Amino acid sequence: MAEEKMDRRVRKTRALLTQGLIRLMKEKDIKDISVKELSDLVDINRGTFYLHYSDVYDMVAKIEDNLFEQFSEILKKDLKGTKEPSSHYQILLDVFTVLNNNREITRVLIGPHGDLTFVNRLKSMIKNQLEAFFREEMQEPASEYLFAFVVSGYVGVFETWLNSDAPLSEEYVAELCTKLITPGLLDVTSPYFTVTEVM
Repeated sequence: MAEEKMDRRVRKTRALLTQGLIRLMKEKDIKDISVKELSDLVDINRGTFYLHYSDVYDMVAKIEDNLFEQFSEILKKDLKGTKEPSSHYQILLDVFTVLNNNREITRVLIGPHGDLTFVNRLKSMIKNQLEAFFREEMQEPASEYLFAFVVSGYVGVFETWLNSDAPLSEEYVAELCTKLITPGLLDVTSPYFTVTEVM
């Protein structure tokens, strides 16, 4: 019982610090946020902060690691399926659900005062999964251009959706992305795919 109470206290403290971090990141870059400023904002002693994190960068890194653990679990589970559009839809739906469940923090991480490391990890995750899915079926140089196009498209959709004041449902936006991107992926990975060069 004492351990459960401690766990609740830890979760509450970290949630308060995260909410404070979100508020500050709406206005300033991570490098400009001090432990004192964050602790004062949420009325927590600096010593309490240091029980959980070594500094603000460590806090951000741990939050991002937690998000990517959730993404990793999705990809492990869903990539065992098929390359049919329904499989892509399920992966996207699960990813959008994680983003929505963590909407406030992911919005600031991907926003103008966010963390480029987070954005780059997101891009790398998408590219790695595309390569795992399609690399053997694609011929250079089409794959690199396709991956760049799809990765940028996904990140752009994530950012637009997270910043929307009236966001579409996870189901709608996952289906929209599936219909926009899957036909192109399947076309380019077809053995009959060709591009006519125009000189």
